[in-house]
Amino acid sequence: MERARKIFISDCEGPITKNDNAAELADAFIPKGDRFFGKISLYDDFLAEVIKKPGYKAGDTLRLILPFFKAFGLDNRTMVKFSRRNIQIIPQADCMLRDVSDILPAYIVSTSYSQYIMAVCEVMGFPFMNTYSTSVNLDHYTLKDGEKRTLKELHARILALPDFSIPSGAESADDLAEPDRKTVDELDEIFWKILPQMEINRIVQEICPVGGREKAAAIEKIVEIEESELKHVFYVGDSITDVEAFRLVKSAGGMALSFNGNDWAIKEASFAVTAQSALPIGWLAMMFLNQGLKGFLDLTMSDITPDNIGDISAFSSKVRKSVRTEKIGSLG
Repeated sequence: MERARKIFISDCEGPITKNDNAAELADAFIPKGDRFFGKISLYDDFLAEVIKKPGYKAGDTLRLILPFFKAFGLDNRTMVKFSRRNIQIIPQADCMLRDVSDILPAYIVSTSYSQYIMAVCEVMGFPFMNTYSTSVNLDHYTLKDGEKRTLKELHARILALPDFSIPSGAESADDLAEPDRKTVDELDEIFWKILPQMEINRIVQEICPVGGREKAAAIEKIVEIEESELKHVFYVGDSITDVEAFRLVKSAGGMALSFNGNDWAIKEASFAVTAQSALPIGWLAMMFLNQGLKGFLDLTMSDITPDNIGDISAFSSKVRKSVRTEKIGSLG
């Protein structure tokens, strides 16, 4: 009975696919879109996890970028076609997800646009009804010629801003270098003073990306649907949009697994794994099914190098004696 109540929930981009669909859309349809998206994404990190702007959450890059998608001609049809054509699956992710789904209730909770998640589900044979993602209908919004020109001017203005960085441990704008603070101030003016005066800003106000607390809320809804508990959740993610989900699951005694995660993810995860394929996710999910979180408490695997061999040997010897008794563990 205990086993049946475990739930597998995964982010999509990172654990299942290699893509960053929104960034790829920006690169393909917005001039110098890779640099443009990168600036907004870093600004997103600053707003969500440094100053914790009220009403803002990690992943809201996906709504801030929408007026610029409209300005440069992106529509629903093109968005769907591009997403289907450019899916890159993490090696063995389809096998992993299929095997896990045969044994556990399995869900995908992603900040990605729903058009992309639907395309991924079609490719992998995963039920779209078991997914949560960011719903957006670009064709629902009209853009006046004057506002289109303004957005293109703002696009050029953002590109012209100096690159900035967020120091480790930063807790406010005061922790940024002075040139970086000026860049952030310019972005504040663009996104919170100029854009709100435009009719197209309605798309920013009405679209709610599934990131941050929305991911956590989706997990809570899944737990309710499955009549389970948060401590029975195995959640895997890799980025800042998973922080709230990690905190929720970890605090309840569930498994919050970082898979090839960035700094934001690793800081909040229960455990971290790095791998070239998705197979280890499935193996660890099976361990969670059979043993729960306790199965991971003393599990450690490391490359052995001349620099770390002493530390690894000492730790391994300690666990060996604990498992096999002091007497037997001391034998050669």
